[in-house]
Amino acid sequence: MSASARSSARTAAAVAARRHRSQAAVQRVQDALAVLRREKARVTVAAVARRANVSRTFVYDNPQARAAVAAAVADDDQRHTLSRLAQDDARQAVWRERALNAEDALKSGYTEIARQRTRIGELLGQIRDLQAEWDDETIARITTENTTLKQRVRQLTIENRTLEERLTAARSTLRFQDRRIADLESRIANPAGRT
Repeated sequence: MSASARSSARTAAAVAARRHRSQAAVQRVQDALAVLRREKARVTVAAVARRANVSRTFVYDNPQARAAVAAAVADDDQRHTLSRLAQDDARQAVWRERALNAEDALKSGYTEIARQRTRIGELLGQIRDLQAEWDDETIARITTENTTLKQRVRQLTIENRTLEERLTAARSTLRFQDRRIADLESRIANPAGRT
């Protein structure tokens, strides 16, 4: 066998060995991606290269490895985005529920204040109408009831103010959450705009 034929045979053997090593490395990359998906770990080029025992340069230079990692990263990003959206929806539902509860409490506070004011008016009317006929003990009792009712009205007014502040805060948080959801939806709709 001539020298050029031997050289050509060695070159062909070296190319075949390199191709075999390259295919084995691509298979390790795909195996590493499968493991990362099973573990629900974050997919990055560095993580895949470590797991597959290849260099990052190999992942970037080899078209098959690069395509597999890019697809896995895109799937991972979408999974994380959907997870964040689900968490945001849950938070928004909690804040919406708090806002509704605050509104209900506010309505009930207004109703209670109106009822107490009506009752105070009735009692004051009775005091004026019958004051001449009442003795000192009855007047003292009615005055005490009147004072108690006024204190209750003041307390309900303070509670009403507190509930209004909570409702305002809940509405503000709900508006923020709505803006956050709109932003996340726009990111999902236009993934090319991400860096």
